[in-house]
Amino acid sequence: MKLYFQYEYFLWLLLLLPTLLATYFFAKHKKQAVFKKLGDKSLIQELTSSYNKKSFPLKFGLAFAAFALLIFSIANLRTKAGINKISKNGIDVMIAMDVSKSMLAQDVKPNRLERAKQLLGKLIDKLSNDRIGIVVFAGRAYLQMPLTADHSAAKMYLNAASPETVPYQGTVIAEALKACNNSFNAAEKKYKSVIVISDGEDHDDNSLKIASEMAQEGVIINTVGIGSPQGATLIDEQTNAEKKDNEGNIIVTKLNEQALADIAEKGNGNYQLFTNTDEVVNNLYKQLSLLDGRDVKDDSLINYKSWFQYLLIVALLLLIIELFITEIKKKKTNILKISATIFFLSINLSLFAQAENESIKKGNDAYKKNDFETAITKYGEALQKNTSNGAAQFNLANALYKANKKDEANSAYDKANASFTKPIEKSNALYNKGVVLQNNKKLEESIGAYKNALKIDPTNTDARHNLQLALKQQQQQQQKKGDKDKKKEKEKEPKEDKKDKKDKKEEEQPKENKSNMSQKDAEQKLQALLQKEKNLQDKMHKVDAATSNKADKDW
Repeated sequence: MKLYFQYEYFLWLLLLLPTLLATYFFAKHKKQAVFKKLGDKSLIQELTSSYNKKSFPLKFGLAFAAFALLIFSIANLRTKAGINKISKNGIDVMIAMDVSKSMLAQDVKPNRLERAKQLLGKLIDKLSNDRIGIVVFAGRAYLQMPLTADHSAAKMYLNAASPETVPYQGTVIAEALKACNNSFNAAEKKYKSVIVISDGEDHDDNSLKIASEMAQEGVIINTVGIGSPQGATLIDEQTNAEKKDNEGNIIVTKLNEQALADIAEKGNGNYQLFTNTDEVVNNLYKQLSLLDGRDVKDDSLINYKSWFQYLLIVALLLLIIELFITEIKKKKTNILKISATIFFLSINLSLFAQAENESIKKGNDAYKKNDFETAITKYGEALQKNTSNGAAQFNLANALYKANKKDEANSAYDKANASFTKPIEKSNALYNKGVVLQNNKKLEESIGAYKNALKIDPTNTDARHNLQLALKQQQQQQQKKGDKDKKKEKEKEPKEDKKDKKDKKEEEQPKENKSNMSQKDAEQKLQALLQKEKNLQDKMHKVDAATSNKADKDW
């Protein structure tokens, strides 16, 4: 059992103890000096016959010990006890889910996307020992949630995914695979798996190359095809009728099984056609269970056993005893009065400490049962008894986050950080705050929280890993913003009148001396210009033919 102080800075008050000792010896010396001035020893003994010489050092010793114990009590001597530090043998699983509009087809009821969410929700419940991350993709891929052991948060973000999450349409599986791979720890060559669930329609050709490269890094890629090879029509949101392309043909979106099977083969995984939810979930779980796991730690709840109340009781007992010791000799002392006072104070202090610990225990029990509102209430009761209880504040922040009260959770993490003194505790509080901010799409603030966590505890690998992901995400956002700004600036540029442009071009070019050009040279030059124009038109026709099929696709 390792003892340590929560508020170590209060131990500086121990420097006052030498001052108290110096004061005691100074007072003792003064008394002896007064006695010497009186002269006659027999007279002094007669005058001080009722004075108890032993009482003065005894009273000082009791007060001195009580003061030292009070300092230790304020610094909160404690041990870790009943810590909900879960060590599991698991892997990292990234889920890449297609949210393109083709996933709204109803050949799988109620539609492909909703059935995919149901499947993945059941799978997450089974992967209790693993960390989960989510990437959503359509025409672009976005990291929806970084790897975490918080499965409740994973299911919450999974249910929130929709075609509106990604405004660009298409099926960029390659980009989704890259986003998943960037979320893993690059130093590890195993413990990593990706699950891609999609209809595979209109996928990009680069996905096979990316899958092969990831397989070489130890990533296992499993794919699930959802939909039917025969396909289904889509409903236009505006007209509530069957969606048509620009040529007036009814759009039929079909499952591309071959593309998904090829990706799984390159990724050393398996492809499954969605038929029954439980069957697909069980098959995926069996495949993931075959992978080697490594220890995954989750410090979501921290319990401590504090000893300050016992030190406080002893300190108060010493002060009460010192209060009843006088420097005047008495025949009898009211022992009953002293005992009653000591007993009364001991009972009250013990009950106070027990009530505080009982509130935290009840909060932890409610948290384990996912009854987060009750947990919030119980942690609040503990904090009412002791506002500086860092464990109650930290657990309250976790419960608020689970209850989707993110702003309140961030405030609670700040208070927990202020209450903690150990670097690892303060760093964990800031790391959790960063996760909440990142999930709440407050990227810049989350980066700041991760950086502060690493400043306090440079060994916090989770904070370093999430900081790298957040910085990459910030760079992607800045790049996209820059592309948009350039496009806007280009649209604002004034267009020149074609005639003026032609005149300007003619002015800039040196004029030839027509009189010196023969008719044969002129015909050759004209023929060359005509051939150049023909080549340019042929090239433009080829570009139009290559892009005309996808230019107007919005599903």
